[in-house]
Amino acid sequence: MTMQLRVACLALAVGVASSAGGAHAQKAERPDIHAGDRWRFVSYATVYSETPNRTWVVESVTPAGIEGTENGEPLRLTPDLNVLESPRYRDSNPGVFRFPLVVGKRWRYATDYEFKDNGSKVHLTADVAVIAYEKVRVVGGEFDAFRIETKNSFRGRSKAGANLIGESVGFIWYSPAARMIVKSVNRNPYRGTITVELVDFELRD
Repeated sequence: MTMQLRVACLALAVGVASSAGGAHAQKAERPDIHAGDRWRFVSYATVYSETPNRTWVVESVTPAGIEGTENGEPLRLTPDLNVLESPRYRDSNPGVFRFPLVVGKRWRYATDYEFKDNGSKVHLTADVAVIAYEKVRVVGGEFDAFRIETKNSFRGRSKAGANLIGESVGFIWYSPAARMIVKSVNRNPYRGTITVELVDFELRD
């Protein structure tokens, strides 16, 4: 085999391996969550902050879902990490995540959503798409993550009886290494822009 042919074969092998690795990296199966897993986040609206103000701790995991706490109060998740109930809201059919995640995957879901702080209730329809696999920097460091975009339309009423009609947009970054959302940005015409970033985490393998 000539030197030129050896070089060509080596380049081809490296290219195939790189392509396979890239394809593998762009797929995430449902994460393996354990009791004792913990994540700390910072949530902020208009003023940037790095001080954690939200802590999730897993207490139990069953085929039916994940039970835990958010700042010491009950937290319920589906097996796919969608939030059914937190101290902030209830969601009848959450669907932001549908594992496995693959760039280009799209889906739609509808749900009934209730904000606990003001009693507002809306029916929401969301179009979700996995847009990219990319690096994202947050308070807790830099992560390789899937960027998921949601476009939502909603209709409902406030506790006082006012009509709530509009659209919102969400951007979510999920990291397989953290087994969790590491960043989210939600833009709502009534609540403004709210950003959440991962500060640190601890996983029980």
